[in-house]
Amino acid sequence: MSQTTRLSGLSHVNRVDDGPPLADLLDERRHLVALAHRMLGSADDAESAADECYRRWYALSDRERERIPVPLTWLSAGVDRICRIRRALPHRKEPPAPSAPPSRTRSSPGPHPEPTTLRQHDAVVHAVRRALLAADADLLLSLLAPDATAFFDGGGKIRTLVAPVHGRDRVARSLLSLLDRGPHTPLAAHSVNGRTGLVVRHGRRVVAVLSLDVSGAEAVGVWVVVNPDKLRYWNAGHRP
Repeated sequence: MSQTTRLSGLSHVNRVDDGPPLADLLDERRHLVALAHRMLGSADDAESAADECYRRWYALSDRERERIPVPLTWLSAGVDRICRIRRALPHRKEPPAPSAPPSRTRSSPGPHPEPTTLRQHDAVVHAVRRALLAADADLLLSLLAPDATAFFDGGGKIRTLVAPVHGRDRVARSLLSLLDRGPHTPLAAHSVNGRTGLVVRHGRRVVAVLSLDVSGAEAVGVWVVVNPDKLRYWNAGHRP
């Protein structure tokens, strides 16, 4: 975000385990696809090579990934190796993709969320949007339940957080970190799965969709979809 984040309610913001900004992740994937395209000459093959490289990234253990100081360097070297192998062995079959991180179909956090009207839900979502646009950590914290949980679905095709994020402070940090973006990436309220959610655009493309579970006046769950496959519908001319 272009503004300085107001952090009086949070500590250790933008830590490594909060995840990198979405804009950086999009630039990273574009770099890998462009590298693969130069080596393979096909847009589809380039996307496939980048996907395979991310599968190898997620095949590493958490500790192995933490030991890599510059992920882009590791990923670029991986794409280079994959492309060289494919050029030498054009009929090589790829291993099946591992299961993608859980998506919106997972059960809601918390045992019995307090019933919420559509008006209450919309009010919380719009307030979360204002907090994220202003990078206002204090406001965001006030809108999250103490035991709030955030889930990130990159589908193994973008380097986002893998494990769910638990607790109000960590959820706030991870959302502020992910949406730490330039002025040309708007965040808008939009219907998502039949209820008001948030849509992030980069240029004219939808790059993230956020769904919120609301209990009373607080968000208890946040689902962040950045999986390019799941965003194709949003970018196929079906959505305004």
